[in-house]
Amino acid sequence: MPSAIYQYDAIDSAMLADRVAEFRGQVARRLAGELTEDQFKPLRLMNGLYLQLHAYMLRVAIPYGTLRSPQLRRLADVARRYDRGYGHFTTRQNIQFHWIKLKDAPDILEALAADDLHAIQTSGNCIRNVTADPYAGATADEVDDPRVWSEAIRQWSTFHPEFSYLPRKFKIAVTAAPKDRTAARAHDIGLQLRRNREGELGFEVMVGGGQGRQPFLAPTIREHLPVRHLLSYLQAVLRTYNRHGRRDNIHKARIKVLVAQLGAEEFARQVEAEWAATDKAAVDLPDTELARIRGAFRIHPFEPRRGPSPAFETAKAADPAFARFVRNNVLAHKVPGYAIVNVSLKAPGETPGDCSADQMDAVADLADAHSFGEVRVTYQQNLVLPHVPLDDVPAVFAGLQAIGLATANIDLASDIIACPGLDYCSLANARAINIAQDIAGRFALPERAEAVGELKIKISGCINACGHHHLGHIGILGVDKKGEEFYQLSLGGSGEEDASLARILGPALSGPGVVDAVERLVDAYMGRRLDGERFLDTYRRLGAEPFKEAVYADAHPA
Repeated sequence: MPSAIYQYDAIDSAMLADRVAEFRGQVARRLAGELTEDQFKPLRLMNGLYLQLHAYMLRVAIPYGTLRSPQLRRLADVARRYDRGYGHFTTRQNIQFHWIKLKDAPDILEALAADDLHAIQTSGNCIRNVTADPYAGATADEVDDPRVWSEAIRQWSTFHPEFSYLPRKFKIAVTAAPKDRTAARAHDIGLQLRRNREGELGFEVMVGGGQGRQPFLAPTIREHLPVRHLLSYLQAVLRTYNRHGRRDNIHKARIKVLVAQLGAEEFARQVEAEWAATDKAAVDLPDTELARIRGAFRIHPFEPRRGPSPAFETAKAADPAFARFVRNNVLAHKVPGYAIVNVSLKAPGETPGDCSADQMDAVADLADAHSFGEVRVTYQQNLVLPHVPLDDVPAVFAGLQAIGLATANIDLASDIIACPGLDYCSLANARAINIAQDIAGRFALPERAEAVGELKIKISGCINACGHHHLGHIGILGVDKKGEEFYQLSLGGSGEEDASLARILGPALSGPGVVDAVERLVDAYMGRRLDGERFLDTYRRLGAEPFKEAVYADAHPA
């Protein structure tokens, strides 16, 4: 089935224009001293504007991770005109600009709105940007396009009066393939599309996941929710949370704490009772509206091609670097003759997730030339060209080489998720970027990285876990010890369909010590793995002891 890009309408445009005008007035009042910072804070957060260590940071929403090439060029323009020439892609498929001047914020939002971009609900105690599988519409194993349902949730939840002041922030992920590329169980609500035995399309509903100070994986509270009842069931979940959420304690205000305290069975009972009392016809998406949303996606003119691509095969045989890129970054497409091309933002020595304005422009050009003008953002802080003809993959590779984005390391040791850490964030206890760069440097040789195989390293600069360290095969948490930066190792996490939370290995280590420790962990794995085992598989088979011995036998923890 062809893929698509949602086309926004006049209602969306008018909404964004009104919001920009409103915020322009609020900023003017703040600059004039008519609003204090305390008064202004909730207003700026509603527009995605944070005050960090050195400057304001603007977080721009990329709904379900899908960008049109003009939108990516618009982001490049913002980076060039209003920031320091780059943006930072995040684990919520958003982009952040870290060097924003307050006086420029309304102009930036106005420029973004010209290309259907905004920062609404990227912050605050509301339903945040809905994330989805970055391969949606391109992968053969999905049962439906999850972006259709993500868009329905976006339209329903934006400015929803009942859910604009929740006890805490709220995150939803939608996936439709057996392979989970959204970390669904780490969300407040994870929605897994699948068909039941009768072939009916429905959602497995998982509620109560989250990371941070108290990490939880979301339990399933409903095995099969007919898709037609999605919005009424979400309303029931949110009303149950809104009713009981701990507004008196910020650390206990997340739905994950409520589900854990009540128990999944009791929480599910309360949701079902709320849902049973709901006038579903007044909330659920009418068939006409669902058809409108599906119809608003522009269909791509795929030309299926049977048999091998001579240009593609010749390039693989002639160029070892291209062959490596294909092995690690290129996946099969649902339409014969096309490919999904991953673009790594983890080149050696670079900041994970950062992309320069020039690189954004070049990727947009590649998307126009080879991928129907479409780009995706992954929660692993990379980009995707989702619909590339096999014949064009060599040209895409050459284009990426020219801009320094051809690193062939997707899901390998140097493809590290990292938050901005203490370099930018006022909440952080330690830096994360330099640790990620140093670890990636140890595995910069492609032959070594490929020999190690799949290894997901994730680094957070504080307990808020923006770097998803709880879900890393190797997770690293920055901690403060008497004013010094140390790092705590955890092993065994996964954000995929085999979801698990990483467990602390032992005492925290210094920065150089933790980089050495990661190398020891890999060596211990390489010496003990069975054929075909990932690092995660070996850890699960053997437990922590051989890895603990490898790290702490000669190390000097804090």
